[in-house]
Amino acid sequence: MSRVVALIDGEHYPPVVRFALSALAAEHDVVAAAFAGGTEKVDEAGQTDDYGVPVVRGADVLATLAAAIERYQPDAVVDLSDEPVVSSADRFALASVALRRGVEYHGADFRFRPPVRALTTRTPALAIVGTGKRVGKTSVSAHVARRLKAGGTDVVVLAMGRGGPERPELLRGDEIALTTADLLAFARRGLHASSDNYEDAVMGRVTTVGCRRCGGGMAGSTFFSNVPEGARLADDLGRELIVLEGSGAAVPPVFSDAALLVIGAAQGPGYVTDYFGPLRLAGADAVVIAGAEEPLVSAAQIEAVVAAVREARPDVPVCTATFRPRPLEPVRGLRVFFATTAPAVLLPSLVRHLEQDHGCIVIAASPHLSDRVRLRADLASAGEFDVCLTELKAAAIDVVAAAGEAAGVPTVLCDNVPVGVGGSDLEETIDEVAALAIARGRERCAGGES
Repeated sequence: MSRVVALIDGEHYPPVVRFALSALAAEHDVVAAAFAGGTEKVDEAGQTDDYGVPVVRGADVLATLAAAIERYQPDAVVDLSDEPVVSSADRFALASVALRRGVEYHGADFRFRPPVRALTTRTPALAIVGTGKRVGKTSVSAHVARRLKAGGTDVVVLAMGRGGPERPELLRGDEIALTTADLLAFARRGLHASSDNYEDAVMGRVTTVGCRRCGGGMAGSTFFSNVPEGARLADDLGRELIVLEGSGAAVPPVFSDAALLVIGAAQGPGYVTDYFGPLRLAGADAVVIAGAEEPLVSAAQIEAVVAAVREARPDVPVCTATFRPRPLEPVRGLRVFFATTAPAVLLPSLVRHLEQDHGCIVIAASPHLSDRVRLRADLASAGEFDVCLTELKAAAIDVVAAAGEAAGVPTVLCDNVPVGVGGSDLEETIDEVAALAIARGRERCAGGES
């Protein structure tokens, strides 16, 4: 029988709670109850009532549940509470407490399971995960890999994506330079040549293993992935560190020794405080709040996200950052068509940066790299240009590079470089969280845990 801690409240008459606990005990080993509060049907917050099992009480329900889990080590928490003591929002916070500790959280009509870690590698692992799509996670991952490599750390990036390969794909980005012609050839073979592993290999110039996934759960699990197979491949390479790159809000199903969480500034503080934001934040050793610039978000909106993170996790470094394009080949003096996934409101800043820092003339720019119909329309109306400049995302290869080839115009790929704009130093934070992952991983392996 599975071990269960029940969450109970004082809005239910105690004999009714005892009745429910007895029924629950027919199928589970009910080892304790955590009291969530409520005084309508009990005296002194339930302290004089006998529920037939040990009851853990406290002033804060989250701390009470955490204490009950730590003390009794259940397999699941079964929520027998109800409104108004425990709201739907409260339940996500309570579920985050349970799932963070590897414990399922069940209610009358819902069941949450902890994200599965199907594999633990011998190699230390650093997870870079996000709170959604287009928050800049892949750009941060490529930058992390590039910086660590420059500092002498031998890394491999394990990337999973919604366009990843059928079987895990090894790319020696540290040995070969993939050109747009190479990527076009991949696309014509039916591969998604703008998938994250290609971006990491091209921008980070490191070895990557590309994987696929389908479906994303609320707590970060995937419905299907071939990531464990890819992780075994990465583990066999004998590198110093595996960078585990998430996909959207999904987390790779592989144990990580440390984690860097990327939050989109424009998502707002709700992505930190609501639903399973607290669960993601609880597992982070450092935070990057990305896209933190006006006019995308105001200074007040950025500070609201920073404050939400610091209130919940005052112990972790918090960096704010934005992104700037960096062509991988010289474009000085050339007329450029620029394609990006950045919001349209940022186009003037990105165009200004390209013209001032890289000396090109941006005759047209499209924020529709992830919208093939609008992107083709933007290309058709752009006029004459000497080069296509594009991020390696979405339709970069099968639309932009293909259109450039048809017109006899070269395509230059463009990195999306994170630039720290506030908070903890971005580069120092990267070094610290990577060193933490390596140290923990080595200690874990020395202790025989892998």
